[in-house]
Formats: sequence, structure tokens, C-alpha cells
Amino acid sequence: MQHPSVIPQEIAQFNALAAQWWDETGPMRPLHMMNGPRAAWVGERVRNLVGPGVEILDVGCGAGLLSEALAKQGFDVLGIDAGAEVVEAARSHAQGQELNLEYRNATAEELVAEGRTFPVVTALEIVEHVADPVAFLRSLAALLEPDGVLFLSTLNRTPKSFLTAKLGAEYILRLLPVGTHDWKKFVTPVELGHYCREAGLRLADTAGLSFSPARRRFEVSRDLSVNYLAMAVAG
Repeated sequence: MQHPSVIPQEIAQFNALAAQWWDETGPMRPLHMMNGPRAAWVGERVRNLVGPGVEILDVGCGAGLLSEALAKQGFDVLGIDAGAEVVEAARSHAQGQELNLEYRNATAEELVAEGRTFPVVTALEIVEHVADPVAFLRSLAALLEPDGVLFLSTLNRTPKSFLTAKLGAEYILRLLPVGTHDWKKFVTPVELGHYCREAGLRLADTAGLSFSPARRRFEVSRDLSVNYLAMAVAG
């Protein structure tokens, strides 16, 4: 089976960071800073549109930042990732916590082959790292139950994102390891909408995820020029 969600070099790069993933001052610091507002944005919409405590599939879960945050909101979460080492880091961090949370070293395509479906699927900060975005979104769509909801987040391909998310974060501030992102693979909201339509989905909501220098934190905003969140539904 082909896996449009997998680029081996990307998996190796993130596996290499597995031991540092939960260090809030380490190479995943930006994800830690974004995790609270993005998990809140997703959780609120899931409760309003689908219901509390439903099952969520978190695709590309890494070491489990979003998966744990959603499980702590009372959802039943399955986190999957193609990287074996990051999945082990996720399992290790979750040990001893009484959460409805499970992890698997697997890809979206493998779960499609198993015939699995879920009322909610999340794939945050993944689209810009996959080999074939449209094929990947088709796999995510196939994992949705009828009337299911898909949540995505990615980076917009703008001059501002090049300066802040690429040059600034990787080379100047050293918030991320150099080479974490390829700016040419960033996805504009228009492109994401096109990819969703190709996969039989419709973008239903978007929001920016912006860093506030004054408050030293990320906040949900209307500014989609760098990081942004999206919700898609069948149709």
C-alpha cells in the first residue's frame, strides 16, 4: 500500500526529537505554546457540533501534545503516528494518567484499510509535511463517519510566514531545529480549500493562530497569514 502521508526523511527527523518532545523549553516549544489555544478551539467545536466525550482520531499525533489535551477535555482519543519513537514517547508520558487515550504506530492509510471510521479526525501541523496533500486528505475523509468533522492546521505560504515561521523560528530565534519546515510546502487557505474539495470535503471554518508579543503567547485570531486552523465537513 502506498502511504501519501509518509515522507521517510520527515518521520526520521521527528523521531530524532522524541526524547525532547515534552520539554516545554526544548525544540518543540512553539507546539507547546500553540497547544492550549488550538486544543480549546477544536474541543469547543467538537462539543457543539458532535457532542461531549466522543471518539477522536488524532492523525500525526507525534508525542501526544494534542491527544493528551483532548483526552483531558473528556474525549476518547486514539493517536496515531508513522514514527515509532514518537509514539513510544507519547505512551510513556501518558502512563499513570487516567485518560481515555490510546496510541498506535500506524498511518491514516492503514486505518482506512482496516475499515475504521470516527466522528472526529484531527490532523494538526501535518499537511505541510506529507508527500501528497490531496491523497492524504482523501484518506482522512475516508476515516470520517457520515456527518463527521475534520480539523486541520497548517502554515500559510506568505512572505510573513517565511520571515517568522521559517527564518525567524529556525535560524534567528532557534525555536525550531533548522530544516523543520520547507516554506514551499506551506499551504494557503485557498489551496487547502481546493484540496478539501478534491477529497469530497468542504471548509466550514477557519481561524488564525497568532503569536502575541505583548502577552508572549499564541491566541486564536482572524489573522491567517502564518499559522491557521481549519474545520472541514463532508460536502
